[in-house]
Amino acid sequence: MMSSVLVQWEQESVGPLRRRLGGIWAALRGPVLLMLFGSAMFGLGVYVASAPWSPLADFFVRQRLAGAEAELKARQGELELARLELARMNNVMGYSAKFKIPADLAASIYDIALAEGIDPELGFNLVRVESGFFQRAVSPKGAVGLAQLMPRTAFELDPTIGYSDLFDRDTNLRLGFRYLRMLLDKYEGDLHLALHAYNRGPGTVDRIVREGGDPSNGYARAVLGAQ
Repeated sequence: MMSSVLVQWEQESVGPLRRRLGGIWAALRGPVLLMLFGSAMFGLGVYVASAPWSPLADFFVRQRLAGAEAELKARQGELELARLELARMNNVMGYSAKFKIPADLAASIYDIALAEGIDPELGFNLVRVESGFFQRAVSPKGAVGLAQLMPRTAFELDPTIGYSDLFDRDTNLRLGFRYLRMLLDKYEGDLHLALHAYNRGPGTVDRIVREGGDPSNGYARAVLGAQ
């Protein structure tokens, strides 16, 4: 009688508990074994990597060195960019003080001259002679803006612009310096001829040179000084 009672108790109380524990173990067995395996592999990896003869140690060292080298190059690149920007700002502020013009105008002349392949010093002197740094200057012959572009020349350089665009600071400088660069190429780097052509027109300069004359009219000297 007692044994049948114990069997019934086991079936009613212990059996469900065992089944629940079995279900819990079935659910946890995979993650637990994986964790134990991972811990064992991590310990093995630490041991192997710490051995001086280990290829794995060599691999990890090389990886760390490569990462450090990449980081160093990135920092050096940032430092070089900062150095270049500092040099640019020093030049811009120097030209701003030299010609007594606002820093933003000096920055535009400096940056656009470099972008168009013109020496910044030449760019500043050209604008000084042409317009006295007055953005809305218009000559008696109709030349416009800082670089005193003739509208016809400007429209040939950029057919998308209108007359009012010639009073835009950056547009005028960009086209003026581009035109000077084209003239320098045309005259094979002869700065004096290029400047006189900028002032008098290449047709006039070419005609005078063909006839054996000298196209100089003082303009190049005004821009370049004693050069």
